[in-house]
Order: sequence, then C-alpha cells, then structure tokens
Amino acid sequence: MKQNHRQAFLNCLLSSVLFLSTNLLWAQQASDQISPEFSHRSAPANSAPGSTLRAKEFIVVAAHPLASEAGFKVLQQGGSAIDAMVTVQTVLGLVEPQSSGLGGGAFVLYYHAASGQLYSFDGRETAPLKAPSDLFLNPDQSPLAFFNAVVGGLSVGTPGTVKLLSDLHARFGKQPWPALLQPAIELAESGFTVTPRLADSVARDAHRLQQIPAASAYFFPENKPFEAGQLLKNPDYADTLKLLAKHGGDYFYDSEISRAIVDAVHSHSNKGYLSQQDFSRYQIITRENHCFAYLAYEICSMGAPSSGAMALQQILGMSKHAGLNKLEPKNPLAWQILAEASRRAFADRSKYIADPDFFQTPESLLSDKYLKQRSQEIMPGKASDEVLPGTPEPDMHTALVSAASPEQASTSHFVIVDRDGNILSMTSTIENAFGSRLFVKGFFLNNELTDFSFQPKDANQWIANRVEPGKRPRSSMSPTIVFHQADANLPKQAYLALGSPGGSRIINFVAQSLISVLAWGEELQTAFDRPHILNRFGKMELEANTSAADFADDFKKMGYEISVQDINSGLHGVIFTKEGMIGAADKRREGLVLGK
Repeated sequence: MKQNHRQAFLNCLLSSVLFLSTNLLWAQQASDQISPEFSHRSAPANSAPGSTLRAKEFIVVAAHPLASEAGFKVLQQGGSAIDAMVTVQTVLGLVEPQSSGLGGGAFVLYYHAASGQLYSFDGRETAPLKAPSDLFLNPDQSPLAFFNAVVGGLSVGTPGTVKLLSDLHARFGKQPWPALLQPAIELAESGFTVTPRLADSVARDAHRLQQIPAASAYFFPENKPFEAGQLLKNPDYADTLKLLAKHGGDYFYDSEISRAIVDAVHSHSNKGYLSQQDFSRYQIITRENHCFAYLAYEICSMGAPSSGAMALQQILGMSKHAGLNKLEPKNPLAWQILAEASRRAFADRSKYIADPDFFQTPESLLSDKYLKQRSQEIMPGKASDEVLPGTPEPDMHTALVSAASPEQASTSHFVIVDRDGNILSMTSTIENAFGSRLFVKGFFLNNELTDFSFQPKDANQWIANRVEPGKRPRSSMSPTIVFHQADANLPKQAYLALGSPGGSRIINFVAQSLISVLAWGEELQTAFDRPHILNRFGKMELEANTSAADFADDFKKMGYEISVQDINSGLHGVIFTKEGMIGAADKRREGLVLGK
C-alpha cells in the first residue's frame, strides 16, 4: 500500500510539473523538499499547486506548499485549526517574507464548532502613541511620496501577528506551543528552496532592499540576488522562534526582540515613533461579528477597522437590487453592474470607514433602503461620470471628507478546517512587498501606517482614516465564512470559507467569488479561476491574457476607460458539501491544498 501511495504522489507531482511549465525548475525542487514520510502518509489527499482537492476529515489551503505541508502534519497529528494556524503562519513568514510575518498584523474569522460560536479577531497593527497627525506630510504640508513614507521606520506600526497567534493558541490550542514553531525553525536552519515568486519579488525591489544592510546581507549574498532554485537559510529567524518557543508569544512584546525592533525604527534615517510602550499596551481585540443575508446564505466577514465586510455587503446588496443575479457571467452588463456597485462601495469606504474605537460608521450605510437607493443610480450599459460618497440617514458626518490611502497588495490568506469541524479563515500582511524593508532578527517590519490617509484634513474637514495615536489603520482584508441561513436556535451550518491577498482589490476578488459561487452556482475552483474584471475608482481593470479582455470593446462603448493588466489575486478557500470538503487554490500564485 505504501508503494502505491508513493506512486500516486509521484503521479501528482508529474501533473504539477506539467501545469506549472513556466516554473519547471521550482516545481521539481519543491517536490524534492517534501519528505518521503509525508509522501506516504498524504498521497491520497494531495494536490498540485493551484488546484482543487476533496477531503473528509481535515483540510488546509495556504499560499506556499511548505506551509500547507506543515499545517497538514499538525492536523494529522490531532492538532486543532488554531494549532495549524500557528505553524502555517510561522512557515509563511519564512518562505514568503514579502507577504506576511512576525512583523505584521492579521485578521481572523474563527468558527468554533462545539459551541457554534463565530469569532472575529483583530490583530491589526497600531499607530505609535507618539505619532503626530502630520506623520506623512512634508514641511509644506503636502503628502510624502509613497516610498518616501514606506521605507524606514516612519511607516512601522506595532506588530500584532505574534500576539494573535499566542492568544488564540492559549484559548483554543491543543498541542504544545513550542512544537508548533518547530517546523519553521527546522526549515530556517536547514534551508528552503527559493520559488520564482520570491526570487522575482526580490529582484524587482532590489534597489530598496539593498538600502537596508540586514536585508541586503540576507537577500544579496556576494552582492547578487539569489535565484529561484537556490537553498536559503535564515538562522536569525530560527533564533527568534526558539526564543518564542521557550518563553511564549508575549516575550515578543517585552524582550530583546521588541527592543531590537524599536532600535531599528529609530536608527533609520527615516525614523519612526514606535516605542516599548506601544508593545507593552498592544492587545488583540475581539470584534463584533459582521454578518449579512445574501440569497439563501449568511455571509460573515471582517468588520472595521477592515472595510471588507461593509464593502462586500454594499457590493452584493447593490448588485442584487440592480438585477445582477438575473444575468449570466458571459453578459457584459453583469460585470458593468458589479463595477458600478463596487465604485459606490469604494466611494463610501473612503469617507465613512475607519477604526471603530475612534470613529463610528453610520449603520444606515448598510440598510436595504440605502443600498436600493444607491443601486438606482446605476445605469445599465452606461458608465457613471462621477461617483461620490452617498448620504446615509441620519447624516451625522457632514464634517467629514473622503480620502484615499495607498493600500498595497503584499498579503497572504489561508483557510484551515480541523477534525472537530473548527474553521479558520485568516488574512495576514506586512502591507507593501517586504513592508518597511527593515529586516530585524530574520523578519521584515510592516509599513502598515501608510494605510492611513496621509492627510489628516482636507479643506479644514477631518478625514476619518487619519493618523491618531493608538489607532488601527483601515484595511481591505476580508477573511470570510459563509453559512446556510437556518433557524436561530440551531447550530450554524458552514457552506464556504475564503479570502485573498491583493490590497484594496481583495474586496473585489472576494465579492466576485461569492457571486460566482452563491448566485451563479459555479464550483469554487471555477470561481477562483475566473478572469478578473474590476472597477474601484472609475477605470475598468481587465486581467491581461484572459478572456476578460474580450469585454474591452463593450466597456469602451459604455464610456469606460480601460486598463488591461496583470491582476494577481491569491484566493484560497474551502466549500462544504454533503460528501465532505472541497479546497481550492488560486492558480495565479503558489497555493496548495492538502487534506485527508
């Protein structure tokens, strides 16, 4: 039987190589790195990167094969979804450091099956207590250029990821904390194979990474960037995890680790305001769940300080009122309605959504009356000339003004379901690729503060998402769990869990996938594979080298400016059926589904 399993696994690897023909070298080396023991045990429940998989007992869908493998092993050994979360995230921080890690933050939706309780956990970074309101303004009060704000200590907020992992493990974990960090420690010490995605990211950002001595020494040995297929070790990361394994996650917030972070923030020429006091007072917040009805389902996603849930509710609500659900996906009008609903959601987001501990979003933004009213502004077949924020009733925010924040796309998402039916949907980030570029003890520090508006005021009107001490910047991260609508006295029945990286486009990626699955009845992998057609601020963005470009002439006739470009989502999800679970991973990235 073991030999049959090995052969099945080898056959799967062959399929993976054929599928990833553009990444042939990496695919072969990544497969070689998976241990023979793992091959025997998991071969019947294995998939190629970017493909779907069926499982009955447990499943993990993560953005890198090594993270999925590590999480699979935790679940196979009886670990909980929260246990696997700790392992998956610490491995991701090593093997895709451009996207997430110990120096960043995250949001988690967690469904605890035994109690039937859904939790929304906020591990978002916070602005330093000493941060001034003009943090990102030049002396003449003009906004800083983006990368002048990003690179260095000025953009670094208090990291939340380690506290999130630690607190949730203390509450819901089953396996010992040190054991869950061991897979990442071993990979950091023995080395992992660099993927084309990581190598390309380093090459694209070489001129900024090389400005930071620690990052330059790690990524540019002998003054040359490493290449795909090379073995990369990170002993500093291993040492950091060993300290956390020995002393616990809270050690990160009052130790040589926090002191090294504060020192790095203040030592850079573009120094910031982070202090030990910020670390000492940092807390994970359990937020009120944000759930809403859509067709026969209840959709739950992350509320403020993320704009994810509110924007999703607006997009889906306006689209439904405008008749989208009656149209087929091959009809350009369907995508035009979705685009116009998105534009209105993003306009409202820019004015009305911020950290709820500092600003109260008007509830009427989400009323069916308001969404129906906004949907009536959509003219099928004709682009709106300008889309402004709506006026919810009662309008308590006339003194506010809209403002954009330059949210970037370097993020990660994973979904885990354990044997007990617990479901975790987690989106984590360091914001821009490689964050602030400050590299401390083997990991990057975030540049999350640039998710605030650079200006606190405009024409003497306050901006809700402005910098304030201790405040959490607005996000678009949208970890989502969908339930069947049921009697309130009965346990929730999960139907779908998903999310994506992608900066502010995350909202569009998740909304499009929800409509594809829930309204159009498509399979989850089909929904993830569907070419992207997006519109946030007026321009119609069409995914290059896909059938999305076939709609270009239709949209031009409607009056839209067109941009054909690479649109790199990273959707990962699990759908629940009577026969079991089906996991799916976005083919645009390196994600892998593993389960049993």
